[in-house]
Amino acid sequence: MTTAMIDGIETYYEVLGSGPAILMYAPGGFDASVEKWRSQGVYKTVKFLDHLPEKYTCIAFDRRETGLSGGRVERVTWSHYVTQGVGLLDHLGIEKAHIMGGCMGCSAAMAFGVERPERVLSLVLFWPVGGAKYRLSGHQRFAEHLAYVRQHGMQAVVDLAVSGGKPFGVDPRGGPFVSVLQRDPAFAAAYAKLDADKYRTMVAGMVARLMDRDTSPGADAEDLLRMEIPTLIVPGSDASHATSAARYLEECIAGSQYWDVKVADQTEAATNALVLEFLAKLS
Repeated sequence: MTTAMIDGIETYYEVLGSGPAILMYAPGGFDASVEKWRSQGVYKTVKFLDHLPEKYTCIAFDRRETGLSGGRVERVTWSHYVTQGVGLLDHLGIEKAHIMGGCMGCSAAMAFGVERPERVLSLVLFWPVGGAKYRLSGHQRFAEHLAYVRQHGMQAVVDLAVSGGKPFGVDPRGGPFVSVLQRDPAFAAAYAKLDADKYRTMVAGMVARLMDRDTSPGADAEDLLRMEIPTLIVPGSDASHATSAARYLEECIAGSQYWDVKVADQTEAATNALVLEFLAKLS
């Protein structure tokens, strides 16, 4: 298992292939592990990790609080995910990279572009999350967790996490730190002792920033409009990845390339050919 300590948090990562670097923010919402690139939905179909490493150094990692990475109880924002990505590039001695995001990883990727443009060769935003239904379901998920904390307390969340083993997206009661609770007994012990009222206030602030709009979250329109980074946008079309969210990003990011095809036509061959052609022009 390959890990690096970044901002005081252990980060699990994999490096595949050779060539110009692609830093890959995984899909999967609050369960964004490397494995999601291989096993989840459309990503299982397009198989990016089978194709991109043939010409690029793909750096795939478990986002903090997910998979085999660690975490810290704090009001997590998109900037925290940028810090993790920058730290991983620094750890590997990479000055600039293409930044690729899938699903919620798109929001972290665009935040990276806004905050650290000098480290970015391009952005690839595949199925960006967003839309009214995404915001509503996300807020409901956090509300269920906070209600569980209010009713049962912090130790009950730990007990549920350890006994249930389900990610936040499957059982919201476990909350956004459930992955670390399941893996790290020391983290779980400290978590159980937290003041429940202060914790609930912190988590309420977390969701207020991470899911603050009916378009695609991650960066304000005013910042995206000023951004000058070559960007490829591939739209999804479901309750969590509204096509309107992808169109919003096309509107905000000047000169972005929008792949206007139906999801059914986003085949393994066509999708990888598109991404490789886009990257080849910029590497």
